[in-house]
Parts: sequence; structure tokens; C-alpha cells
Amino acid sequence: MILVDRPKFRSALTTFEQLIDQERMTQIKATKSTLLNFSSITIFYNDELAKLTELDKQQLSFFKKEIEQEKDVITLQELGLYHYFIPVKKESQNPEMLEKLRMKAASLLSGLNTAKAGDVAIMNMTGEKELSLAIAEGMALANYQFLKYFKDKKKRQNTLHTIHISDKYVTAKDAEHLQNIIEATSTARTLINEPVSFLNAVQFGKEMQKVGKESGFSVKVLGKKEIEAKKMGGLLAVNAGSIDPPTFTVMEYKPEKARNKKPIVLVGKGVVFDTGGLSLKPTPNSMDEMKCDMSGGAAVVGAMMAIAKNQLPVHVIGLVPATDNRPGMNAVCPQDVITISDGTTVEVLNTDAEGRLILADALVWAKQYKPEVCIDLATLTGAAVRAIGTYASAVMGTAEQKVMDQLAESGMQVWERTVQFPMWKDYGEEMKSDIADLKNLGGSYAGQISAAKFLEHFTDYPWIHIDIAGPAYSNSACGYRTKGGSGVGVRMLYDFIQKNYC
Repeated sequence: MILVDRPKFRSALTTFEQLIDQERMTQIKATKSTLLNFSSITIFYNDELAKLTELDKQQLSFFKKEIEQEKDVITLQELGLYHYFIPVKKESQNPEMLEKLRMKAASLLSGLNTAKAGDVAIMNMTGEKELSLAIAEGMALANYQFLKYFKDKKKRQNTLHTIHISDKYVTAKDAEHLQNIIEATSTARTLINEPVSFLNAVQFGKEMQKVGKESGFSVKVLGKKEIEAKKMGGLLAVNAGSIDPPTFTVMEYKPEKARNKKPIVLVGKGVVFDTGGLSLKPTPNSMDEMKCDMSGGAAVVGAMMAIAKNQLPVHVIGLVPATDNRPGMNAVCPQDVITISDGTTVEVLNTDAEGRLILADALVWAKQYKPEVCIDLATLTGAAVRAIGTYASAVMGTAEQKVMDQLAESGMQVWERTVQFPMWKDYGEEMKSDIADLKNLGGSYAGQISAAKFLEHFTDYPWIHIDIAGPAYSNSACGYRTKGGSGVGVRMLYDFIQKNYC
């Protein structure tokens, strides 16, 4: 069964094809037949070679030697087709092994595209369906491309278009759910990869409306006049230097039989480009990647898309305040005092600490829902990157430790790992101003924590802050994490909500 019927999928995408500019989205099919006319990937237990009945004696002898040498992939080539065999140990279904399989699948993709393979079949001899799904996930995510602005994009396009899973334990529903998660992550990546010349705050709001219409959730975009009426002083202050107006987008997915009485609220930072404002960033190596400063917003869009398309029985609301941060017009100045929508006054000491200002208004907005938990995602601080690098996100919050642990478990499962930092009162003291309620800049150390303490002021509900500054964007590919926007957060949020609230 095809996860997404190709003609219908193309038709559905015509409304926002300017954004999702891929001629071919990798398709995943669950099938019970053995596909001999495709290149293939076979997963098997390294002590059960006898199950590979298609091998002759010479090949079996070769495989034994390769396994003894602990080769992680054994390759056979026949009639122009590549056949990859991946030996695994029993009881191998753990997060680290699944990640190795995703990465291995990504490494094999290059050979398949070089050979101009259009289809690949995944065979699984282990009975552990998660291994099949991990291979398919890694290969499909690695096959993502952002080619919209290339003149010769058709020539550059990868040839692989369909992944067939021949595993009796993988259902059509399993394959469909995985497909939707991959498409949601790809959508987040594309939003991040779009330059601000296309994706300003207004266009970002339009794209969210289109994704909502295609996926099955409601979207309301507030324009500048409505934002002014709501007295969102943080969002308006950051926007003051821009010629383009801000937007504040409210997305909602509420199925009839939602299992949660209180909604889960997701908040994403939507700074579509960050120059630093009057506290101008140096360039290169500082401003050059700042189209990715809306990665938190993109992750929320992707998570909403995956949840809605897979029809999870859970009420979820997504909030994305969006603007660019520029030094023009009537830009906010260092030492200015602004007022957030709850009446809190903030002394702006650094206009490059703008993300927390727009998130403050969003967190205040979230109070009206009395959420079961509110999770915000933001490329918020360089301090988070300095603390843990690009391999994980920094996490802090006021939610129960059980919930924090559940999020960490989901992050480990999909390999979007997190590191939890303390939220001691001491860090909040750094955010007190001499002339206002708060200031937007803390001390010289642990900036990721003092920023979180600033945000905490605007919450009165269980809350988790995820600083994704490290893994959100990369100038080089790493396995299935392609160059550019990673879409980090989509898969973690989906796994967390699906496992703990459905």
C-alpha cells in the first residue's frame, strides 16, 4: 500500500508548491512481497546466516568472514543492482542501534543515487520492525533536497523516489505514519532553508495557513493591527526596525475525541532573519546563518503537521510570533524600556537578545488555555551551543521531572538528544533591572539559563523551554541530517506527545 498516493499528493501540494519545491518526495510502501528487481537492504541477525537462503555456498563463506571482521555492511552487486546486507546482534532494538541504522541508511543512499536507482527494497529477517522503520526513516530523510533556486534543479535531483519495506510486521499504517513524520520534518527543513527574501513574517503566516489546510488543523494569523490591539510589546519592539509587519499565528488541532482535557501548547520562535538589530551581529560566522532563527517556529509547524496527518487523539495548539530583527526604521535602542502584553516592563540592554522578547508575548498568550504543558522551542542563545555543542538541545523548565524525563526519552529515541540544566533562583536575579521589572540580558555565564529564567516570568503553567541553537542548522551534512535546516524538534515532539498523551 502506498503511503501517499502520488497523483493525489501532487494535487494537494499545488496550493503551496512555491514552498515545497521538490519534484519528487520520497515515498514509502509497505509490501509483503519480495522485490527482486530492485536494489535492496537486508537486515539479519549475524548468527542466523542460514536464513539468507538466496546466498550460495561461496557467498555464505564470504559473509562469515565479513561478520568475523565485524563489517557493518556487506555489499553484493548483481546485474547493476546493489544489495546491501546489514548484520545486527539480537536484542538490538535500542536508541543507539536505531540511530546507527538511520546513519547507515543515509550512507548507502549516495551509492543508490549514483547508480540511478529509483526504488530500493528493505528486507528484514529479524522480526524487529523498528529496524526496518529506522532504515526507511534515515534513507528518506537523507534523500531530502532543497533545490528551488537552482536553474538545473532537475539535473541535480536524486533518483531514488520509493522505499519498499518487505517486513511482515510492518503494517500499511506504520508506513503511512512514518511517511507523514518524514514529510513534516521535510516541511520544517524547507521553511528554514527559505531565505527572508521569500519567507518574511507575512509569508511565514501564509505558509502556516497552507500547511494547516493540507494537514487538517485550523490556522489564524494576526496582523500588525491585531498585535497592537493585544499590546504585544515584545513582538512590536523587535519589529520596529523592519519595513515588513509582524505576524502572530495560532494553530489548533482539536479532534472530537481528544484524550487530554487541557491542551498541549507548542510555542516556536519565528525570527525570520536576525541581524541583531542596533546591536548588530558581526559577519561572517555570525549573521550568515540567521535565516534559521525561525527554526523553533518551523519545528512547531512540522509537529502540528505530523500530529494532524496521523490523526493523534490529542488537543494541541501551536503559537508562532514572527518578525525579522533589523536596525532600520524606528528600531528599538539599547536601554529602551518596552512593555510585554501582561504589563511587565523590560529594559532592552541588547537588541540581539530579541527572541526572548517575542516569546514572552507568546507565553503570555498561552495562559488563556491553561495548558497541561507548554513547550517552547527557540534558537535562543549562543551559550547553549558553547555549553553542549551542536549534538543536543539545552532544556529547562518548571514541568514535573517526570514530564522532563519523558521528553528526554523521546529525544533519545529519535536521536534529538537533550541536556537538562537547572533553573535556580540565582539565575533569575541576573535578569532584574535597575529601572524596569526585568532586563533582557543576564550575566557573562550560563546565558542559556538566565534566558530561560526570563521566559519563566511569563508562565503560570507547567512549562519546558528547549534551546535548539546548536542542532537547528548546519553548513555541512551529517548522515540523514542534510545541509541547512535540520528540522530538529519535529520528531521529538511527535514521539513525546504520541507516547505520553494518546
